Amino acid sequence: MIVRHRSLLILTTVLTTGALTLTACGSRDDDNKGSSSDKKTTVVIGVDAPLTGANSATGLGIQYGAKVAVDDANKNNTVPGVTFKLVAKDDKAQPATGQQNATALVADKDVLGVVGPLNSGVATQMQQVFATANLVEISPSNTAPELTQGKNWQTDKKRAYKTYFRTATTDALQGGFAADYAYNTLKKKKVFVVDDKQTYGAGLAKLFTAGFKDAGGKVVATDHVNTGDRDFSTLVTKIKNSGADLLYYGGQYDESQVLTKQLKEAGADIPLFGGDGMFTPTYIKTAGKAAEGDLVTSIGVPVDTLPAAKTFVDTYKAKKYPGDYGTYGAYSYDAATAIIKAVGQVVKDGKVPADARQQVVDAVQKTSFDGLSGKVAFDEFGDTTNKQLTVYQVVKGEWKSVKSGTFEPKS
Repeated sequence: MIVRHRSLLILTTVLTTGALTLTACGSRDDDNKGSSSDKKTTVVIGVDAPLTGANSATGLGIQYGAKVAVDDANKNNTVPGVTFKLVAKDDKAQPATGQQNATALVADKDVLGVVGPLNSGVATQMQQVFATANLVEISPSNTAPELTQGKNWQTDKKRAYKTYFRTATTDALQGGFAADYAYNTLKKKKVFVVDDKQTYGAGLAKLFTAGFKDAGGKVVATDHVNTGDRDFSTLVTKIKNSGADLLYYGGQYDESQVLTKQLKEAGADIPLFGGDGMFTPTYIKTAGKAAEGDLVTSIGVPVDTLPAAKTFVDTYKAKKYPGDYGTYGAYSYDAATAIIKAVGQVVKDGKVPADARQQVVDAVQKTSFDGLSGKVAFDEFGDTTNKQLTVYQVVKGEWKSVKSGTFEPKS
């Protein structure tokens, strides 16, 4: 992954005689001398995710997972004197669009935190924008290790952005976890590895490859696809003729759900194994019977097995919110809750200090609470301390968990 450091146009000339000398804060009433119970300060939590097009099923799950958290905070008056508002922006899974969204969120003085993005590649173009503005960003789904630990994370871990956090564990664990399961549990010995050339997909495929070789398996061949591809006939022939007993795919569900269908139609009766970018009911709906037996790894444990998440799931379903809550919904809820709790430490009686954004960042770093997904806390790199992972397999048309646990990569 190459993190492009682009110069930022950070707005704003606030030079009005007698104007409030308050920047990067929540909205205030001009006569904010009265009772905080009469008027509340609005604090905005931004969300960035693909809400249309590619990856939108999981992106919408992020948006509405955060919305449930915001609604809960307002209903429970979690932060006295504050009303939270959610503002969601669609990055269409495009890094450039994500960067534009980040700039727009920074420009809104009411925004004190952002949940997202979904895609690691999009995150690479947003991190610098938020860091320059001291605006906290918590992703419920980014898994590329370099986002928190730097481009040389395998040999020299360095945190580049103190404003960036995530409630999802990294591919450094997910790739090895999948490789160990493929070799030692599935007893697969020969794998064909394909990725979509994106930050997340290529990184995950590389880590799976290394883990599978270390376990004793053989990578018979590798190849790549482009996002948006729909004709995989040439690739399917290569896979079928390779002698592989497993196809590992690094990327999102949009391409893999078509690839597995074409692979099975060509008579190659081998499972496709991927990461959390594939973990959505949409994959099964599109691939149909061809998805049977396919596998994914995903962060955490199944949300419907967590007692704390039951109310969340019930609310999400009752509201008939779109998107797949089961993939990252609980992690989005926890990300938004971490921001809300941090705001509660910074904003007292609706009064937002001038350096509120920086104070929120500092408060998030010290976060520690029991969330829907488990313990929510961050290490010195901004990574979650929750290292749980799960392997799911398509059984009778549904994702079924087959193994949960943790994985420690070789040092």
